[in-house]
Amino acid sequence: MFETQINAAKESFLKLLNEQIQRAERIAAGGKAKDYTAADKVVVGLIDGDGIGPVIMAQARRVLAVLLKEQIAAGRVELKNIEGLTIENRLALGKAIPEDTLAAIKQCDVLLKGPTTTPKGGVMESANVAMRRELDLYANVRPVCIPEKGIDWTFFRENTEGEYVLGSRGVEIADLLAMDFKVTTDAGTRRISRAAFEFAKNNGKNKVAIVTKANIMKKTDGKFTEIAHEIAQEYPAVEASDWYIDIMTANLVNEQIRSDFQVFLLPNLYGDIITDEAAQIQGGVGTAGSANIGDQYAMFEAIHGSAPRMVEQGLAEYANPASILKAAAMLLRHIALYNEAGRLEMALDTCSVLVTGDRDGATAKEFTDALLELL
Repeated sequence: MFETQINAAKESFLKLLNEQIQRAERIAAGGKAKDYTAADKVVVGLIDGDGIGPVIMAQARRVLAVLLKEQIAAGRVELKNIEGLTIENRLALGKAIPEDTLAAIKQCDVLLKGPTTTPKGGVMESANVAMRRELDLYANVRPVCIPEKGIDWTFFRENTEGEYVLGSRGVEIADLLAMDFKVTTDAGTRRISRAAFEFAKNNGKNKVAIVTKANIMKKTDGKFTEIAHEIAQEYPAVEASDWYIDIMTANLVNEQIRSDFQVFLLPNLYGDIITDEAAQIQGGVGTAGSANIGDQYAMFEAIHGSAPRMVEQGLAEYANPASILKAAAMLLRHIALYNEAGRLEMALDTCSVLVTGDRDGATAKEFTDALLELL
């Protein structure tokens, strides 16, 4: 009865399997990370995105123009606007990232990107997922710091595998069932594990929590855990511990133990979910920035979405720009502009203007006006 659909699924799966084998071999071949301290010029691409994206990115442009005034004048930094990554344009062209937009992106070294909307119902792949794949941005790094609560967390989320790499390419038997696929490669796990342990070693951290669901996902999460511990053996001064994702979500709100955690190493989906929880503990998803790092490119963004409800309610101008500005500070550190990053971080920590996301709080512009006075 289902023979035709089963044969089509077999062909589809064989194609996916061959593609992922080739991808795993490319990762294993390795690459050399770009050295920004030796770069004559760094091109920073600025992408507005959708919904509240243009609102918060307008403020990020103002801040970067002030912080990088000297570098821009000297030709050491270029701020380049990237057009075309809007939901309207992507839907019209049927592309997660239009080809001309992707070509412009690849002419940049690093990107600061506003949130983009992903259509529901499998119409189109997420622009973020496509960009992480196209630029091989394998490490998603999200810091959460609340000194008064003893919290100083850094999350290393694998960014190109797991459920996301094939999330729009599952198989379906009509009116009966649907299946999606999860992918974990040896080389992909090794590089995200090494990134987490290197960060710990270089930043005075002595604990890495490896977070999976290996008791259930025995092949994929089992492999992730096994390889993470292989890498851990290269870092004897760093303690590696195993946790399941369900209990870790509880641990983050457990005030008795949560300050013991330092660095987290997670597969893609778990990292996506738990970093939103962590950001909420910090004060909301509008307060956290995110880095997506590869060997040749890096993309920095707010961790929240495009907030279509805020736009529908006429509240877009009240969106909190703190998240994208924290991402901008991470970008500055990545390109070795440590003084500028430090100034921005200090101003963000000091700025007392309250943005609530509603009319009882400040607008994004009012917050940034105050921030620029501090700068």
